[in-house]
Amino acid sequence: MNGTINKVILIGHLGDDVKMHFFEGGNSIGRFRLATNDSYVNKQTGERVVNTEWHNVVVRNKLAEIFQKYAKKGDKVYLEGRLRTRKWTGEDGRDRYTTEVHVTEFTFLTPKPKDKQNTNATTGTEQSNQQEQNVAGHDNAASQDATVQVEPPETDVPKDDLPF
Repeated sequence: MNGTINKVILIGHLGDDVKMHFFEGGNSIGRFRLATNDSYVNKQTGERVVNTEWHNVVVRNKLAEIFQKYAKKGDKVYLEGRLRTRKWTGEDGRDRYTTEVHVTEFTFLTPKPKDKQNTNATTGTEQSNQQEQNVAGHDNAASQDATVQVEPPETDVPKDDLPF
């Protein structure tokens, strides 16, 4: 294989609110920790064991502003991004390394309250789809009370004969 792939997909919960840093020129960066859980049943004791893994996450510019506005501690999110290792110097003067997930795409998975429906971070297409679903859901709810079962029409083709 000629190329390589650096892609991370995570679904987890924010460990804290997004911490924002703004730079000259209008750029911004947001950082937060994301918790993912892995669980299994211990065969010897029969107990369920849950291991939590913490990930350092970085969002930049417009993505950072959206996260700051709409994401809160405990919210569940789907993230796609790349792993990057950053070198920095600690207070003791020694070099340190931190591996981070730099987000390129995301989806909020925690439903927001109905009263904040107009302030969600969805795209225009998602909003129109939600409106269509709301309208369809309303019509379906009204018609569910008057549901009538209809038998399929009788045909001359026996049920076990397939036309192909």
